[in-house]
Amino acid sequence: MANASSTTTIRPDEAAHFGKLAADWWDPRGSSAMLHRLNPIRLAFLREAIDLHWASDSRSPCPLAGKRALDVGCGAGLLCEPLARLGGDVTGVDAAAENIAAARAHAAGAGLAIDYRAGEIGALDLGAFDLVCSMEVIEHVADKAAFLAALAARLAPGGLMVLSTPNRTARSRLLMVEAAERLGMVPRGTHHWDDFITPEELRELLGDLGLTMAQPKGIAWSAGRGLHLSDDLALNYLVAVTAH
Repeated sequence: MANASSTTTIRPDEAAHFGKLAADWWDPRGSSAMLHRLNPIRLAFLREAIDLHWASDSRSPCPLAGKRALDVGCGAGLLCEPLARLGGDVTGVDAAAENIAAARAHAAGAGLAIDYRAGEIGALDLGAFDLVCSMEVIEHVADKAAFLAALAARLAPGGLMVLSTPNRTARSRLLMVEAAERLGMVPRGTHHWDDFITPEELRELLGDLGLTMAQPKGIAWSAGRGLHLSDDLALNYLVAVTAH
């Protein structure tokens, strides 16, 4: 893909907000509890996308063996560590140095060799990756088009990109911003509804970069099932992305 953009996409206030959460990022009952609940759903989608893209055996424990994987906006490594266990040579990038420090410490304790970097994705010399992930990040950046361009620049020919983000709907405003923050399910100030992006908007931005977005899959919630993959895109959705 094209060279990475040097455009700054990090919002310092967003980096500071998430950096303050670093200390208890790995606590499933702490401030990142919702991410812990989301992670199995994201991983299920990701594993299916990996198996489909590379025609790998769904029973294989290491479908990423021999492949480089990048997680941008990795926080303290909730996704990086499972990617490493799937066999990937994993790099994690985050805007907050506090998160990278927590990620390195946790990976060391788990005996996982993950390359963690703090900084702007477009300014880091990282090379190309077979798999590029960015989960719940694009809604926090200063320039969505520049951020996606930086991700695209890291995608190797024939590679796979997987993104997840909240949808900008009346229901997401009510449940993900107003109710979730008021009830303490996520820290106050985590979400800004105006910065959410619809699937149609995301598809157009990706298309401008020569990337094709597959049919999105929603993350829905119900009293009986909790969080689960769904065709309902109203709250949050995941997409697999490939080059034209």
